[in-house]
Amino acid sequence: MADEPQTPATPSDDQMAEEWAQMAKGGANSPSGGDAGSGGGPDPTSSRVLDQAEIDSLLGFGGAAGSMPEQSGIRAIVNSALVSYERLPMLEVVFDRLVRLMSTSLRNFTSDNVEVSLDTITSIRFGDYLNSIPLPAILSVFRALEWDSFGLITVDSSLIYSIVDVLLGGRRGTATMRIEGRPYTTIERNLVERMVSVVLEDLSTAFEPLSPVTFSYDRLETNPRFATIARPANAAILVKLRVDMEDRGGRFEILLPYATLEPVRELLLQQFMGEKFGRDTIWESHLANELWSTEVDIQAILDEQTMSLSDVMEFKIGETLLLNAHPDSVVRLSCGGVPLMRGKMGRVGDHVAIRIIQGLRRPQADQ
Repeated sequence: MADEPQTPATPSDDQMAEEWAQMAKGGANSPSGGDAGSGGGPDPTSSRVLDQAEIDSLLGFGGAAGSMPEQSGIRAIVNSALVSYERLPMLEVVFDRLVRLMSTSLRNFTSDNVEVSLDTITSIRFGDYLNSIPLPAILSVFRALEWDSFGLITVDSSLIYSIVDVLLGGRRGTATMRIEGRPYTTIERNLVERMVSVVLEDLSTAFEPLSPVTFSYDRLETNPRFATIARPANAAILVKLRVDMEDRGGRFEILLPYATLEPVRELLLQQFMGEKFGRDTIWESHLANELWSTEVDIQAILDEQTMSLSDVMEFKIGETLLLNAHPDSVVRLSCGGVPLMRGKMGRVGDHVAIRIIQGLRRPQADQ
């Protein structure tokens, strides 16, 4: 009885070896009478079908409905081509300044104790963001006038009802009455539009130290399909803000496509405010000072003649070369073969000197 479990072990190993031998010969898929029984064992294992959960995990679509998609599987490989916002370090400085400005502006706007906090700054494809927006929500499209591009602000339903309660004198501590499925009223849309205008003004102020820009309100949408400002595959920066008004509040999201930030990309690459790129005036002035103190050799050319090589080879010691110059002839001064100026030869003490009478600005002036 102890040997019974070991009895089928040897045939199974032989079957696997025989199956591998058939696959090596290219005949693994060809049916055979003698191997019908042996081939039936490994087939279910070699052709195992993945279930839906495993397929979703492989493709990276395992997230819940209405939430941000998980960065795993093939989706993570595709999204790895996105430009990370960390390559634009000044964005954190800008949005940190925006949080402080919004806290003050919304307090003045609502006459209530408002706290604004920055949750995350992430990179996302525009199409994925539109599919992940929890409805109902109000999407505000704004325009950057100097950059000639657009951005998107999303206000969730919790913040919308909280703003309406605060501005219209709702009682504190009471649950907000929400009727799901109904469109937003004109009063709600107008109040949200006023709040968005305040935020856009603060956003312009936050970017002002970096680059002056004016963000203007364009339109208000409740359907994400009508708020398309970029191609679905385009990369964008998503900034999530949290607005708390004691026992009320909600989320506030700002989306800026990379195409919108392209005009100030060089400024956003700075590690700190005022960092220099390209030109460095300190190095330029140092280089100029060193160039002015550099010593160069100046050649004084009395005359130039063109002779054949045979005449030059026949020169002998003691021969005299006649130059077409006299004591009052103009002498040309050059440096490295570049003519600089003209002058006349004379003598100062024991030294031969040249008095400059004409300066040459360009080499072509000598021709």
